[in-house]
Order: sequence, then C-alpha cells, then structure tokens
Amino acid sequence: MKVIQALKKLNSDWNYNGVSSKEHLKNPLVFIFGERKLLQDPVVLEDIRKEFPYPDLIFGTTAGEIIGEKVNDNSIVATLIQFDKAHFEVKTANILDYDKDGEALGFELASQFNKENLKHLFIISEGSFVNGSALIKGVEKFTKQEIILTGGLCGDGSRFEKTMVSYQQNPKEGEIVMVGLYGETLEVSYASYGGWIPFGPERLITKSKNNILVELDDLPALDLYSKYLGTKASKLPEAALLYPLNVKEKDDNFSLVRTILNIDKDNKSMILAGDIPEGAHAQLMMATVDGIAEGAAKAAADAMKNRSKKPQFALLVSCIGRKIVMDQRVEEEIEEVSEILGHDVPIAGFYSYGEIAPFSTSTACNLHNQTMTLTLISE
Repeated sequence: MKVIQALKKLNSDWNYNGVSSKEHLKNPLVFIFGERKLLQDPVVLEDIRKEFPYPDLIFGTTAGEIIGEKVNDNSIVATLIQFDKAHFEVKTANILDYDKDGEALGFELASQFNKENLKHLFIISEGSFVNGSALIKGVEKFTKQEIILTGGLCGDGSRFEKTMVSYQQNPKEGEIVMVGLYGETLEVSYASYGGWIPFGPERLITKSKNNILVELDDLPALDLYSKYLGTKASKLPEAALLYPLNVKEKDDNFSLVRTILNIDKDNKSMILAGDIPEGAHAQLMMATVDGIAEGAAKAAADAMKNRSKKPQFALLVSCIGRKIVMDQRVEEEIEEVSEILGHDVPIAGFYSYGEIAPFSTSTACNLHNQTMTLTLISE
C-alpha cells in the first residue's frame, strides 16, 4: 500500500507530506476533505482536479481537516491510497431522492456491493438531512453485521448550514458515498471512544420519535435542557455541542452519546444526530481537555488490539464538539493517537457531525457523537 498526502491552504500551493513531489499512481482511492466554502468554489475544484487527475475522487466537507498530527481549518486535505493487491468499489446515493428515508437508502446502497471477499465498508455521509441511526440500520439489513461498517457524517464548521459530499462529481447536498474494500490481504481494525463525563440526574425519555426528542420526565425536552444551560441556552443549538446527552437503554451495557443538531422552539423539541428511543434514560455530559485526549488514546489502543501487523493508514473521524472543547489544544488528541499507532503511520480525517462504528467488542454498528473513531488499514 502506498499513501501520499497533500495539504492546501487558502492562496497557497499544495504541500506534500513525506514525499518531495507527487508520485505517479495508477489507480488511487482519493479522499478530499475540506472546508465547505472552498469545495464550492469552481476555481478550487478545477485546481483539485488538475492536481489529482484520477477518476476515484471522493469529496467531503468538514468541521476541521486532519492530516498527520495537525488539525487545520479553511484548508483542503488530499489523501491518495494505492493498494498493492486489494481493490475497492464506490457506490453513491442521495438522501433527497429517498424522501430523507435513511434506512431505505442504506439498504439499497449496500445491496449494490458483492459480498464475496468484501472486508470492510466505509461511509462518508452528508450530515444535514440524514438520520445516521436509520442509515446504519438499512446497511445492516444487507450485511447482517457480518461486514464491519465505519465512517462519519460530514460537517460544515460550527455553522450547521449545509454539508456536501460527492464521488467523481462536484460536491453536492444530500449525497452519501460508500466505499467497499476487497481482498484477502486486507486487515482493517476500528474503535470509537469518547471521554465525556455524565453529570446531573438521569431523565426518562417519555416521548420521542426516531431522532426527535420531545419529552423528558413528561416535560418538554427543550424547556428542561434550556434550564440546565441557563444563559447559554440563547446560543442553542451550537451551545449543545458542549453538553451532549448520554443515552442508555434498559438492560444495555453500552450507552450512546447524542449531540443536539437543531431545536424546534414551537414544539419545544430537539433534533439529535441519531435515534433516541422512548423508555431509555438520558443524562447531560461534559468534558475536559485532558478527558478528551485520554479518550482518543483509549480509542487508538482499542483499535490496535489483536492486529497482526502495523497499520499503514489511519482514517480518523472526530466530533466537532470535541474540537470546540479542545480549542487551541485540539491537536493533542491527534498526537495521542499518533503516539500509540506510531509516528510513521499516515493519518487523515475530519471533524464531523457524527461518527459511525461498532463498539470495539462488537460488530453491530452505531452512530456516535463526541467520540474519536478510528479505521486502521493495512495489507
């Protein structure tokens, strides 16, 4: 496997990592992660296609771009991966063509892949319209949890205006891209971990529908949540990134973190990144910089367990909420990951509106928020 990476900042040339110049590649898989406004600029897109004249370009907007141990804003990160023996397939669909039915899209998109020698599925999804939990449910109707799924929902900084994704074409709204990795030589491992701390009383979710939280303890969810936020409630939904919800179903050993993506003042409800079932319990969470960095290290250690060989590439998806808490120290969580993987392992990724991966002890995939999620690949 050969990995080449390049970074472009506004009004600057491409800066390549680890190589003196761009090497000739035959058929690379190319990930282009970048600031949304840059990936909407026709001049920038023309420059990208000129610099990387390959057919398999995947674009995704971000809430921050990761390359090596660095985190950038207002930049574009390109990662070119050429496999030695393994191969890949890419399929796309648009959630707006499915009346925003993520489950139906997930099933139909996954069904396009041949399961023979399919080792892994990686998904880069728009993050504005899709219910990530429903998307995963649809994919697993096809995979039966026999094929691991990881990935993330793209971002748009802290603006929450629109997210854009594409394969081959220019980035567009509603698009979802899935990559299938094939080959006996492939080894793929994964992990997802947060580092956030629950606080305050647990509340019973008494009314919800899919990813819409309506009532907690029979009280309007938005009213109760705003009460805890105090003066910060005026800055919702952005303020909610600092105080997500820990959701735990009865008799479940695992809990999921849910970020509030938007609010409905008329109905006094909150729209979350994934499903939040009635009868589960919800509790506010908070985080420290050290806790988030330690969570990233835990995720990296979990992903490295039981690997037969060192990873040759690491794809990271971390949550925008973590980035906001870390602020100027945000690179510390990437440095923690690099320390465990090895500083020579190429790292790329993005800050997201949702992370997709199973827990490290399971093959059943979940939508996470406020986590560091890793996909480690080698041949």
